Amino acid sequence: MKRFPGRLAVQQRVLPQYRAPFFDALAAACQGGLSLFAGQPRPDEAIATTDRLQTARYAPARNLHLLRGPFYLCYQNGLSAWLKNWDPDALIVEANPRYLATPSAVRWMQRRGRPVIGWGLGAPPLSGTWAGFRQTRRMRFLGRFDALIAYSQRGADEYAALGFPPERIFVAPNAVAPRPAAPQPRRPLRLDEPLVLLFVGRLQARKRLDNLLRACAALPGTLQPRLWIVGDGPARAELESLAADVYPQARFLGARHGPELAFVFAEADLFVLPGTGGLAVQEAMTYGLPVIVAQGDGTQDDLVRPENGWLVPPGDPAALTEALRLALSNAPRLRAMGAESYRIVSEEVNLEKMVEVFVGVLEALRG
Repeated sequence: MKRFPGRLAVQQRVLPQYRAPFFDALAAACQGGLSLFAGQPRPDEAIATTDRLQTARYAPARNLHLLRGPFYLCYQNGLSAWLKNWDPDALIVEANPRYLATPSAVRWMQRRGRPVIGWGLGAPPLSGTWAGFRQTRRMRFLGRFDALIAYSQRGADEYAALGFPPERIFVAPNAVAPRPAAPQPRRPLRLDEPLVLLFVGRLQARKRLDNLLRACAALPGTLQPRLWIVGDGPARAELESLAADVYPQARFLGARHGPELAFVFAEADLFVLPGTGGLAVQEAMTYGLPVIVAQGDGTQDDLVRPENGWLVPPGDPAALTEALRLALSNAPRLRAMGAESYRIVSEEVNLEKMVEVFVGVLEALRG
């Protein structure tokens, strides 16, 4: 893989634990090193963060959080001082106009003739009283960048729709796991017993496990799966009570890690994520599992396709039930779809591919 010959700086509002392996991998591809500037979330955001990096350098920011909801803003104290100290050859920042210190960092780099790349989810349509003002501000903000990297093709299309030059927009599909090191697990067909449907994640309301329990209960008796729910969280007691009423076949296995988690992935037949979030989707695919995922911010679009799973509207129990019916009614097809999941994360969506895109963009901007 190519390497970026210079020093790279990356700004983030916060550093989630799941993102640390990516920044370490990107740092390993930068000959001059990588310094990451990030701060802490608001206490009520429940984001698991870290300041521990193996290869990249962590520079702590002092985040000042202002207002909330659609009017939320963040000012990161220390951004200019960090840039001057690190003196990078290129800068990558979150493409979010809510971060008030970012324009000064962009100007600092551009006065020195050095490229700045914006990285973000995209630019979905705005609504509300201030939509016009916010749209104008967003377009002015994005126009400062030399290139944009989107998490998904949907995000890239949204940036292009705003008028950003398409030739300067790149897609690095969001990845949280490296290319699988082990071969795809072999799963014999067990036609004489119910299939295993697996959920892995934090047990909280936005995961919509209530919809999953009801969807399983709505299936014909011959298709009802053994439902394994892995994880813990504030909604566990409520969900266990609901399961006792509507779907007693559900098993709550608690939080599992390492070999115990690998075992349940290997024993499952189908992975489901009925609500928002869900870093376990890509991990499930490394075990050769087909997936059913609620549509979200677009990052799922490039990962979940008709060949390996189903995307369902969030908060739609009927659509979830129908996807489950289609999946569980054809076990041989599930095996073929699982093989496609494994191929996707082996060849297209993994940390190594994500790093390749970033390094390719940096190389392109060097001319």
